[in-house]
Amino acid sequence: MSTSSRPQPRRGASGAWNRLKPGPSDPLDAYTLPSKGETRLHDFKTQESYHQKIIERYMKFIAASGPDNPLEEAFNSLTLNDTKPSPYTIAPDSSTSTTTRPPWTTRPSTTPRPNDLPNILLAMRKLREGISASRRTDHFAQRAYIFIIHATILCRAWEAYQPALLYLLYNIHPNTPLSAPELQEFAGYRVLDLACRQYEITDALCVRLEFKHRDRRVGTVLQSLIQDDWVRFWRAKRAVDGYQRAIMEFATERMRVHALKCLGRSYLSVEKGFVERSGDAEWRELVEKGVGWVLREDGVVVIRKPKAKT
Repeated sequence: MSTSSRPQPRRGASGAWNRLKPGPSDPLDAYTLPSKGETRLHDFKTQESYHQKIIERYMKFIAASGPDNPLEEAFNSLTLNDTKPSPYTIAPDSSTSTTTRPPWTTRPSTTPRPNDLPNILLAMRKLREGISASRRTDHFAQRAYIFIIHATILCRAWEAYQPALLYLLYNIHPNTPLSAPELQEFAGYRVLDLACRQYEITDALCVRLEFKHRDRRVGTVLQSLIQDDWVRFWRAKRAVDGYQRAIMEFATERMRVHALKCLGRSYLSVEKGFVERSGDAEWRELVEKGVGWVLREDGVVVIRKPKAKT
């Protein structure tokens, strides 16, 4: 006579192993880069859901930026260099400095914090690659790309806004046309990017003709770069909007160095205020950037001493 016995239940691992719980997962980390083989972001509904999560995180990040941690500092933290060029040690043809940015990283926390911006930008890149891989050019793709371009321009992250800007103008716009003001806006970004960051003035003029761009502020910036007119450049920088100003920052150091070199060749000594206006920066900032001139107690900056007569 056989008796059936209930199998003994399996006991789990003892100790700390059975008390471990998975940590909180970040919804922005749910997908990897489509360029690395991710295919889930090819689905239109998945793209729209992921886009909404990015907007929510971005808006929380904006709201979390308070007086102790201004939003502008968080944006600038992605473009700060450890070393600044000196206007007296660099060659005239190498006045532009390359910006270094932290690597694209992901963080498992869902709480928005100032250092969460790289994670948000990485999520924007995932969405952009998913839309591009699915060849989507409808109204959603247009709105998503506009949002991505605006956010990445504020960070001056050219590796993020340039491909998005090109796809919007040359892939989405022919199928889902931008309105006339929007076309002028984003064509202007392309013109400024070519002129200020890449210093390709001829290409910038060609793009301006291609899109029949008529923004006089952008035209003024082009003229100032062509003529090395740093006075007009500073005035134009104060007249443009925040997105245009962020792109112009790529040319700011080049124009500042040019202005200071002009002063160095033209004057023996000048008032401190004149130097600050010419360089569009306070004296302390100019000294940190490598200006070696001497500031006297009476507020006069000694640029160079006259040669002694023999």
